[in-house]
Amino acid sequence: MDSGCAPDSIPTERSQEGNKSLMSPQIIDPMAERMPASDTRLNLVVDRSGLPAVPDHGPAVVIEHASKVFSKKRRRTLPFRKPNAEPAKVTRALDDISFEVRRNEIFGILGANGSGKSTLIRLMSTLLIADSGQISVFGYDVREHEMQVKRLINRVSVEASFFKKLSPMENLLYAMRLYGRTGENLKAEITSILGGLGVKPDRVNAPLEQMSRGMQQKVAIARAFLTSPVLLLLDEPTTGLDPRSKKDVQRFVHELRDRHDATIVICSHDMDEAEALCDRIAIMDNGQLIAIGTVAELKQLVSERDEVINPSLEDVFIALTGRDLREDHSEDDKPAEAA
Repeated sequence: MDSGCAPDSIPTERSQEGNKSLMSPQIIDPMAERMPASDTRLNLVVDRSGLPAVPDHGPAVVIEHASKVFSKKRRRTLPFRKPNAEPAKVTRALDDISFEVRRNEIFGILGANGSGKSTLIRLMSTLLIADSGQISVFGYDVREHEMQVKRLINRVSVEASFFKKLSPMENLLYAMRLYGRTGENLKAEITSILGGLGVKPDRVNAPLEQMSRGMQQKVAIARAFLTSPVLLLLDEPTTGLDPRSKKDVQRFVHELRDRHDATIVICSHDMDEAEALCDRIAIMDNGQLIAIGTVAELKQLVSERDEVINPSLEDVFIALTGRDLREDHSEDDKPAEAA
């Protein structure tokens, strides 16, 4: 007599519950649940008395028919070889772009790699000059009043520049001296902001070269916040950051706008980040402006045009550009960088 269960017998209800409990998701580290986002406030010392005058009204940024073309020159051939008859490769990074960024607005730019969004940020920050069209920041033309514009802005990019042998504290103290700020209170302010971004106190004085790319990005964001810019340009600011640090950066961005009268322009691949942060969003593709509006307006546009019920922001992007931002997360505008 076989008293045991056959291999193909039906499990009992008790065994089903046991299997279910084994297959259910489990939290490996119970402390992970208890780690709330940092509640550090952005207690910045804002002194803009030495900055160029900024009008009380009007847009923060005006872009009118801006275009930018990069031409990759042919390689030189050796004297005994036939000359290369191939024409120079031309990349149209921006094609007749026009829009305004309102004052005290968080304005997002969404686009796949090579769409031109990072080139646009470089034009606003005076790092590049448009081939045609005009760009002004708080009424200052970026060509004619380059130095005034530079004093009003700060920019955070994916590849931030630092003195890697120095610590975050030393790098930030040096940067603040360039803005005319010194004193013991500054050290406490730097430590507070770095702590709010997840940089532990024992890492504040360690060399940057010993830190991860994500940690270095946090220092770059802290540097931008410390300067209290009137216009903050964020080019993929949260690349390499963990989810908690992303939330801290987003909270700091809102606080910088709400408490310190700043205007923020942000390029991002992160749909959730764009939706959480931005008052309005511009969608770009192949150097052209495809659409601009609030998240609700863009969703309504796609919903009515394509008869899609409750589209997500990702659905909107794919519908308007035919591309998926998840296809490629490498650095934007590679042709422009190589030019």
